Amino acid sequence: MLTAMYAAEARYLAAGGPGRASFDLLAPYFAPDVVLHQADALPYGGTWRGHEGMERFFLAMSAAWTEFEIGEQRFLVAEDGGEGDGDGDGDGGTVVVRSEIRARARATGRELTFPILQTITIADGRITEVWPFYWDTAALAEACREEQAGQ
Repeated sequence: MLTAMYAAEARYLAAGGPGRASFDLLAPYFAPDVVLHQADALPYGGTWRGHEGMERFFLAMSAAWTEFEIGEQRFLVAEDGGEGDGDGDGDGGTVVVRSEIRARARATGRELTFPILQTITIADGRITEVWPFYWDTAALAEACREEQAGQ
């Protein structure tokens, strides 16, 4: 299920992403009451709720990055969260995914490569909660910050 969701996300972004492509490409993978928690230090930080929140999140992400490519991914852990069998097939439980990212900041043009570790909770075959953990949120926020005049 997660592999299919990441493929749908790539199709969504390739089709123009937020404001251009339909979120309907991604909606089947997320529960209607999905919750995404982003680190407050990021330009798109905060808690995003439901499909509308996810659409607003993708708009905020695209305002921060001109490119955001997911490279190698490793599914590190699948555990039974009381919602399924924990075999990572998308029925239920919590999965930990390590993704390698290459991104270019819109404000500065800086290119960064970094890992993201996500805990993703799944119930009834849909994502219900996501907690991304970044190695260095300060570096990401700095790359996305517009240069100060006179510097």
